[in-house]
Amino acid sequence: MTKLDAKREKEKDLMNKMISIYCKGHHKNHNCESCNELLRYATDRIDRCPFMETKTFCSQCKVHCYNKEHRDRVKSVMKYSGPRMIFTNPGSVISHMIETLKSKGRTK
Repeated sequence: MTKLDAKREKEKDLMNKMISIYCKGHHKNHNCESCNELLRYATDRIDRCPFMETKTFCSQCKVHCYNKEHRDRVKSVMKYSGPRMIFTNPGSVISHMIETLKSKGRTK
């Protein structure tokens, strides 16, 4: 697996976890059809992203390749799931914070 492939897999895994948290909180389920459809759409976009090599996370991308409906849904997922990730996946949260700081030039 290349470094780029590993980065794509990490982004897809994070999106899967966030959508699962959202689905459980809003639909009392871990994988309703609506959330599964959103995950399929997001992972397809991650697989096709031409900027994956240079960006840190989709949430920080300036291009926003999601269509408006999906972009709004992903924003809702991130807004809800982001704070809850600290309880379910603290390692990902810390990693995300470090990568965010690196991308902004605040750490080495």
